[in-house]
Amino acid sequence: MAHLSERDLMKLANGSDVRGVAVGGVADEPVTLTDEAASRITVGFIDFLKERTGKQLKDLHVAVGHDSRISAPQLKKVVLEALTALGVNALDCGLASTPSMFMSIVFPETKMDGSIMITASLLPFNRNGLKFFTKDGGVEHEDVIAILKAASREPDLHGNIANVPKYDLIGRYSEHLCAKIRQALGGADKPLAGMHVVVDAGNGAGGFFASKILDVLGADTTGSVFLDPDGHFPNHIPNPENKQAMAAIRQAVLDSHADLGLIFDTDVDRMSAVLANGESVNRNALIAMMSAILAPDYPGSTIITDSVTSDELTVFLEQELGLKHLRFKRGYKNVIDKCIELNKAGTISPLAIETSGHGALSENYYLDDGAYLAVKLLIAAAKMKQEGKDLASLIAKLGYPVESSEYRMKIMGEEDFHAYGENVLKVFELRAKEAGIDVAKPSYEGVRLVFPNGWALLRMSLHDPNMPLNVESREQGGTKAILADVKELLHGCDSLDLSLLH
Repeated sequence: MAHLSERDLMKLANGSDVRGVAVGGVADEPVTLTDEAASRITVGFIDFLKERTGKQLKDLHVAVGHDSRISAPQLKKVVLEALTALGVNALDCGLASTPSMFMSIVFPETKMDGSIMITASLLPFNRNGLKFFTKDGGVEHEDVIAILKAASREPDLHGNIANVPKYDLIGRYSEHLCAKIRQALGGADKPLAGMHVVVDAGNGAGGFFASKILDVLGADTTGSVFLDPDGHFPNHIPNPENKQAMAAIRQAVLDSHADLGLIFDTDVDRMSAVLANGESVNRNALIAMMSAILAPDYPGSTIITDSVTSDELTVFLEQELGLKHLRFKRGYKNVIDKCIELNKAGTISPLAIETSGHGALSENYYLDDGAYLAVKLLIAAAKMKQEGKDLASLIAKLGYPVESSEYRMKIMGEEDFHAYGENVLKVFELRAKEAGIDVAKPSYEGVRLVFPNGWALLRMSLHDPNMPLNVESREQGGTKAILADVKELLHGCDSLDLSLLH
């Protein structure tokens, strides 16, 4: 008998994923992604997949993998039990990356109809989640809602998993990436010989990149750190946006005198890098570098980014590289879907990328794949080394704002916080126009104000009851002046916590 209501299950929706608390022991964080929830959601996904493919249950093939989280073994067991109880052909891929789980649908050796990745990306150790793939890529938010609604009608199921076959998907995926590098660098067996590259996997699932790709291709990986999977994440948060994480890979590069450092998030769908001189290549710099690598093959094309990129990035893309820059919305699925839409309409767009490090290439199934970004970076680094150049020269002309800040202001005491936030944005824009402040158009997300020395972007959070405010200035002390104007424009919005702006 099911105990979880539809409302309980709906609370687990998180954009295009399902996420919840999977391990108890943290104060005020009760377990929400229970065994029952995971089982019923798996059944809901199979309902969805059966309808999407038109196949019978006995003809469906579904792969299951996970990152290094401590709750992964139990959740995998529950998911596989549900699949086998339904009569679906399940494949246990063990420790895997999120992108490799999509590739289980592509590889001829596996040819899955769908896949389930057990991950919660950068969230704390007690969280976990389920991410779903079909042949069309990751599912959309509305698909997740449909899956959860189906789950609310289904029981939890418990089949026998003793005969579920295991498959070394990461091994196959690594061979695929090795082949890409060899092909791009002339076909030599060890094309990275003479290069020193260190990896920081943050104790997530990305350690394979050192052992199964870099080592195999001849690179020196001594000095790599935190390659062993450990779901407690004892060294730092596996997140390329985290300052402590970026400091760790920077130190590893400098200590080992490496040519390049690569850092991945827990499930390897995001990546950032550090150059030999210790310079970080993340956020705007990562977007700029990937664009510079792609520009010769896609001249005049459009790069899709999220909404918080800097004006200096736009100048670099458009004036230095001859590309077009489309600032779209936050959310990796948003930028990817926009990229697909443009290409279908005949506008060439090779890259959809967020400042968070989620980057998807049209040449790679529009898959946000940190390891594939690293492959493109390695190929460029190896070619430039042969020419006596270094990667830093690719973004030497990229400018940076003098000041940059983000404030996440909570919406307090409002049951419908989305409606309240939308009203705040309307008031904010109207007052800005009345004050003679330039409002950028088009703005695909929130309200962007343009000042003589910089800009401010106020938007709604994708999922949470808060409103992020991003402010950048080209002058020292400029953000303070912009903030003063922003506070005046938000005066009287009493349910919005403006205390951060003081």
